[in-house]
Amino acid sequence: IGIVFQDPSLDDRLTGRENLEVHAALYGVKDRKKRIKEVLELVDLVDKSDMLVKTYSGGMKRRLEIARGLIHHPEILFLDEPTLGLDPQTRSRIWEYIKSLAENEGITIVLTTHYMDEAENLCDRIAIMDYGKIIALGTPEHLKRSLKGESIVLKVSHAEKAKAILNKAKVVDGRIVLYTKNVDKELPRILYKLKRNRIDVYEASIRRPTLNDVFLSLTGREIREEENEKSRLMRRGF
Repeated sequence: IGIVFQDPSLDDRLTGRENLEVHAALYGVKDRKKRIKEVLELVDLVDKSDMLVKTYSGGMKRRLEIARGLIHHPEILFLDEPTLGLDPQTRSRIWEYIKSLAENEGITIVLTTHYMDEAENLCDRIAIMDYGKIIALGTPEHLKRSLKGESIVLKVSHAEKAKAILNKAKVVDGRIVLYTKNVDKELPRILYKLKRNRIDVYEASIRRPTLNDVFLSLTGREIREEENEKSRLMRRGF
């Protein structure tokens, strides 16, 4: 197996090539020079391979870590938050490399991510976990189809008050989100109820369920809320 950790684990006092040489030696890789050249080409780092890693950008370091994880021809590659903290352009490039590995190298890839768009773009099957347990498993389309109906998204004057008034409503990014099987019937009723309670509606839209909607429906909260709770507990010393 190969693994790319969430936290950086490269030796930044060595060059990119030297990092790969160390790991190739540890794994007893045959014909090391050839294999190092192959993985450097795969992640587009040949021309940067003799630079010190401390001069690399975050995206370059991530690509080098992926190359290192592949150095010994693993059948399975584990990626822990492969694009965490990267800018959108770099994330997109990392996605391309990961797709290429799965399609052209025949490698099984298992990745963890908090980005629902990343999971949808890269994964054939997705497992949603909550408190260490798998609570849903399936293809992206299967999981989205499990939410029958559509989402009503409202930008209102008092989101928390609206949430308390509307049955099964959630607040996501400051907007009210409700899932319904009958938009034509439910939307007029919802708008009337908000107006009666003096809550202004600034925007209203209808959309198909997303993976983020699936996560919310299964766990009752956003991932960001879960992460904030973890941070709060850590600050308190728990």
